Amino acid sequence: MAEIVQQRIEDRIPELEQLERVGLFTKKEVKSVVKRVTALEYKLHRLIVNKEDFIAYIQYEINVLELIKKRRAHIHYKFKREEIEFPIIHRIHGIFRRATKKWKDDVQLWLSHVAFCKKWVCKAGIPFLHVKSYASYPPWQARLLVSALWIMAAKSELEDQDSSESARHLFLRALRFHPNNKKVYQEYFRMELLHAEKLRKQKAELEKAEIDLGEYEFSPAILSGRLADVVYKDATGKIKEAEFVISLLNIAAIFDFTKELQDSILQDLQTNYAADSLMWDFMARRELEAPGLGEEHHSAKARALDINRREERCCQLYEEGLRVISTEPMWSRYLDFCLERLKRKTNVQELKEKRQERLLGVLQRAHDASLLMEDYYKSWLQILLSSGDAEGAASVAMAATERYHKSVTTWSLSLQTLVQLGSGDPARLFQEALTHVNPKESLPLWQLQLQWSTANQTPEDTEAIFKVSAVPTVAMEMKDSYLNWSYTTGGYKKARKTFKSLQENRPLSKSFFTRMVEIEKEQEAPKMNHLREYYERALQEFGTSDDGKWRGAEHPRPAGELREDPLESHEVPGGRKCGEICFQIHSASDWTRVREPAASGWCRAPGVTEMCETTT
Repeated sequence: MAEIVQQRIEDRIPELEQLERVGLFTKKEVKSVVKRVTALEYKLHRLIVNKEDFIAYIQYEINVLELIKKRRAHIHYKFKREEIEFPIIHRIHGIFRRATKKWKDDVQLWLSHVAFCKKWVCKAGIPFLHVKSYASYPPWQARLLVSALWIMAAKSELEDQDSSESARHLFLRALRFHPNNKKVYQEYFRMELLHAEKLRKQKAELEKAEIDLGEYEFSPAILSGRLADVVYKDATGKIKEAEFVISLLNIAAIFDFTKELQDSILQDLQTNYAADSLMWDFMARRELEAPGLGEEHHSAKARALDINRREERCCQLYEEGLRVISTEPMWSRYLDFCLERLKRKTNVQELKEKRQERLLGVLQRAHDASLLMEDYYKSWLQILLSSGDAEGAASVAMAATERYHKSVTTWSLSLQTLVQLGSGDPARLFQEALTHVNPKESLPLWQLQLQWSTANQTPEDTEAIFKVSAVPTVAMEMKDSYLNWSYTTGGYKKARKTFKSLQENRPLSKSFFTRMVEIEKEQEAPKMNHLREYYERALQEFGTSDDGKWRGAEHPRPAGELREDPLESHEVPGGRKCGEICFQIHSASDWTRVREPAASGWCRAPGVTEMCETTT
């Protein structure tokens, strides 16, 4: 190992001599560089190497390059780059290769290598080989490269090197290892269209300049995007998804010479994916952006009429899709479209009413077909309530509970609506809801029932609900609410009575005890024996699992605990302060704090075994 390190240090001698000779580094700085590099080299040749050592070495070399660059600018020296910077760049490149060879799956390391190459390799005049090196790796190693790196390499070849051929080779090699990767196919498709667009511009410029090309001719097939069509057919043969086909169609729509290609993709989309709701949704929404008849609308009403006609054409396509596939996703896409159009602002009241009428009709039809998703009932109720249709809202609320009778969300929404409208018998509806839903998820319903009972029933009825709600799944939360309600309605005595009745009924929560402690402290004369009782009961429940909860300055502590207590504020009768640290061992029978240290210099409290040595 030492021989290898020594050889690498000796390889640096020419560049270090040049640095010192031209005045970029001093002799002392050169020695410092040699010392630092030796230590870094030894770290890279240990039996167990760390990625951090490689990163530290690379960062140090980059810092040296940055320093050389600044000093060159300072002294205006521009020579000897091949003898100074180039060896350092090649060395960093080699360290990156060694690191990526060992940690092949570290994407950030690969990206750092690419960033370094872009910043230094190109500017230094070395051939841009880092992206080509990815393609030169053996198959087992190239397969580990993520698709994003292949795309980045091809993008660099296309934009930085202006080489469409190299970019195409990289995409083809990427597809060998990622044959079903959507992103690779999308970018490959885009690259071929960009290549065709570039050739079309070149041809136009040459024709404008009237330059004779001789025997060279631009291929009409390539200029029309036939290569992109080949990529499209290969991609859709492997990835049979409507969403993927639509993404390729959106890419093709960016270019103005792809009309024939777009028509072909649309034909394939309608033929092969007629049973996919996404296809119908896409085709319907295209009608909103379809070109009009060429007339200009100068008034708001005329524009509203044109928008309404477009929306009607969209709805016709949705209706056609429902005749082909009447499924829940299809209805959902139709409703999403109607909701989006309703939320759009307009000053024309007729258009707004038309949109709302259309949406309510689709909601009712989806409900009748039992294909309306749960989330849409909320929108339905909001629209009916905002329009003042209380009877319709109550009817929809009851229908929603029948359709999703096990859903807590639906019951909560429906009960809130019915209570707000004053429709039906809330008490009976609450009981019916609790019998249908899962008890583990019933807490929102209990809370809603208590909220209603507090506002509309007597305290006795509300307390009866609290007592009935003590089911194990929601008991802890309901006990906390019961305690707070008792304190609010009946004061301290009622709260203490509630606490005494519930403290033995498990499960219990920490907040149940801490709230009772807070209530006790809010009294004008809090009783220490009551506080001690609350803490003792809490420690019986949680002392073995969470002792940190009860370590406050005024809180008791478990028995046998050793702690450090600053006593700078405690003074002996003679005016002297006690020692800075007091080690206390508390017994379970008494948690009284030390308040008046003994005059003898040793502090002792009744019932507590504790001592602290007084310093003078």
